[in-house]
Amino acid sequence: MLKTRIFITCPKGLVPFLKQELLALKYPVLSEHIAGVETEGGFIDALVLNLFLRTGHRVLFQLASFPVDNTTDLYKRLSNTRWESFIPEDGYVCVTASVANVNIKDPRYAALKCKDAIVDRIREKRGRRPDAGPERNRSVVHLYWNDGWCIVYLDTSGEPLSRRGYRKIPLRAPMQETLAAAVVLATGWKGGSTYINPMCGSGTLAIEAALIGLNRAPGLLRKNYGFMHIIGFQEAVWQKLREKARKDEKKILAGRIIATDLDPSAIATSRKNAKVAGVEHAIEFSACNFSDTPIPTGKGVVVLNPEYGERMGERTELMATYKSIGDFLKQRCQGYTGFVFTGSPGLAKKVGLKAKQSWQLFNSNIECSLYEYDLYAGSKKIKTGIQLS
Repeated sequence: MLKTRIFITCPKGLVPFLKQELLALKYPVLSEHIAGVETEGGFIDALVLNLFLRTGHRVLFQLASFPVDNTTDLYKRLSNTRWESFIPEDGYVCVTASVANVNIKDPRYAALKCKDAIVDRIREKRGRRPDAGPERNRSVVHLYWNDGWCIVYLDTSGEPLSRRGYRKIPLRAPMQETLAAAVVLATGWKGGSTYINPMCGSGTLAIEAALIGLNRAPGLLRKNYGFMHIIGFQEAVWQKLREKARKDEKKILAGRIIATDLDPSAIATSRKNAKVAGVEHAIEFSACNFSDTPIPTGKGVVVLNPEYGERMGERTELMATYKSIGDFLKQRCQGYTGFVFTGSPGLAKKVGLKAKQSWQLFNSNIECSLYEYDLYAGSKKIKTGIQLS
């Protein structure tokens, strides 16, 4: 396939990190949006992006772009696309849609018309039509329709890239893998110092840190992608990309990753998830109160993701916890850089430290912030920062 536009979606707040990743992979950033970044490349580039991106959700490979006012016109325009060159007649196709058009009340109707155009065209050209449905485990087409303009993509990811494949046993309200990767990237930690993650839960932050520290491609665990079900997919090319990624991995972590949790069952879950991810050897797990987490001498980062409660009563109970987090950072983590990720600005104030900077991120639909604190040994006046106390 020729070079075309490629749109990578991501959760709100992650665009700066996704842009950073694209530039590091030497891809141009053509445009930035509230929940995605646009670049360009060929079909093999879509494979590369699926394999290496840590903060992206879907890699959308553009097939067509055209003006359209109604679903009748949409069907006609889509019927002229050579779907028989992309989707097998004995395959399966799922159509997703994002629609902002005053004439369309339900995006599912636009998706249905798109699906009809695809299968009708393939049946006309091949004598047989593929099955269709909601499952995203084979060929996936995405329709973007904004006012009078449509863009049609092959969704080369299928299931979102956040589903790495290692979190077999999630705990309550786990942090999404892509968000966890963004948090690690925000800390600036690359594997050469100590990364400490008290309150580790199911281990997602620690595991994503290990993947980054070992330079392990996050897509290596996935067995299935949307691009594998597109005509022209070359298995040999994909395996060569995987082999190259494996060769570029670090076998031993230069620094240390320490993850703790008060709940022994959470530690057991974290160990299992880390084992599936192939990074169990790089993480030191232990069950203890966060305040008893071992803090090696030297420098590094400490990242906490405490509960932030969805109801006022829960938040009131958590005030003491956040104050204890502040005490822990001040008294035991001197020389490190501290980070607290929370969806409650009110509770963040109870930490009692002045934040050097913060990032606005979203955990699902909850607006959250990642606060950074310099934890100086001894006393030092900080002249700049965000006052939280």
